[in-house]
Order: sequence, then C-alpha cells, then structure tokens
Amino acid sequence: MIVVVWDARLLERGAEFLERWGLRQEGRPMGGRVAVVLPVVCGDGTPAALKVQDLDDETAGEPLALRTWGGEGVVRLLDDDPDTGTMLLERLDEDRPLAALPDVMQATAILADLLARLTSVPAPAELRRLGDLTAGMFDRLPAALAASAAEDDRRLLRNCAAALREVAGEPGDRLLHWDLHFENILAADREPWLAIDPKPLAGDPSFELLPALWNRFEDGHLRRRFDLLTETLGADRERARAWTLGRVLQNSLWRLEEGEGLDSRQVAIARSLLGSRH
Repeated sequence: MIVVVWDARLLERGAEFLERWGLRQEGRPMGGRVAVVLPVVCGDGTPAALKVQDLDDETAGEPLALRTWGGEGVVRLLDDDPDTGTMLLERLDEDRPLAALPDVMQATAILADLLARLTSVPAPAELRRLGDLTAGMFDRLPAALAASAAEDDRRLLRNCAAALREVAGEPGDRLLHWDLHFENILAADREPWLAIDPKPLAGDPSFELLPALWNRFEDGHLRRRFDLLTETLGADRERARAWTLGRVLQNSLWRLEEGEGLDSRQVAIARSLLGSRH
C-alpha cells in the first residue's frame, strides 16, 4: 500500500485559496513531488483545478507561459496569485494521461504534435533563457567530472558537453514547456489532449526531446521516437541530437551534485545518440 504524505504547508495554502476564490473542493488532493492539486468547483459551477506549489526558478514563469499560449494545446489558466504561484486551472481528465495509451509510437506522435504547437510561439522576454543555463552547465562541469568515479561516466559527460558546445551559441527564443512527457499530457473535452505542468524556458525546441525518450523508456523504439520528434518539429537532426545530449548533461550534473549516480536510462539514450551521428 502506497501512503501519500502531502506537504502540510501547501494544503493549508490550498484551504486559504478555496475561501479566497470562492471554491468548493470535490475530491482528494492530487499532485506530484512539488505541487498539490485540488479538484474544485467554482462559484458558477465550473469544474476547475487549484494548483498550489512553491515558487522557484522552474515554476515562477508558469502563469506567464500559460497566458501566452492561451489554451492552445495546453491547459487554460483561469486565475493566479503572483505572490504564491497558486493557480486556478481548467479541469482535465487526470485519470486519462497519454502514458496510458498502449502504443508508444502513437503516443509519441500525439506528444510531438503538441510540442510543435507549443514551441511555435515566441517566448516572453521575462522568462529565463536557455543560453544562461548552458553557460552555467559549462561552469559546473569540472566539479562534476571530479565527482565521477567511473571513467565511462566522465567520458560520457565530456562527449555530451562537446556536442552542446556545437549549438550553445544559438540557444533559440521559442517558448519551451521543458518537461513534456507522457504523464504531463491529459485527455480533455475541448481538445483530445492538452499539456500540463510547464517549466517554461526560452530556447531551442530541440532541447525539449529528452523527457519523451526517458519516459516509457522500457517501451523501446528510441531511434524511431527521436526521429519522429525531430521530423514533426521540423528540426535539424544534428542540432536535435546535440541539444538532447545537452539535456542529458544538465540532468547528470544535477544528479552528481546531489550525490547520486547517472541515470541508466539517460545514459543509454546518450550512448545511442553518440553512436548515431551521420
């Protein structure tokens, strides 16, 4: 039996906003590692979702990104509180994530179409920039190499960094979701599928591909999935390869800084891409 322990602070804040916005809770809390989502009904009877989370670099731009997309391919923002990051969102069908679709290639095609729509939009100037993140990665790399006990891991990090350097000078200016995988796409009424939980960033759409490869990694077809994503985005394959390796580097730096080893799925994806240059 899995016991979910909710963050008491977030639950208290949720109760505050239920009262402030005249909402009625009609179900148990939901959410992931960093947020609590309460299914609610608005005063006019509209079903919605109250999302309560802590503000940080990844979540601060979420309301701005949702307003910029305006519900096109993504959940609609109904209201928000800038001081706390609390949001009132359109209610989607949380029991029908895209991850439940049995055919991973069909699911990848749906995700790729949504990704192409979302990244066609220019990013607002206020959002953090991919160029700044890549510069920080290069600064952090020496310490990560020193923390890696295995020569194979150090070689992988150096190869990912070399690929990233090839594209880092043109980081892009599109509005990125940054965490679009099969669990972050839900069934909806006004469109068949809508994206949720963006961690917005301004950059190159090719930086978006890794989550759709490591999520459902065990379903295989990684090369086909990578090719489908790049073709649907209209991305140059070599740029997509380099940015995806850069994303592996970013995640690997985080893990090493937390005292963890490299993620085996992402290592396998990186090695596949490093061996696929043509």
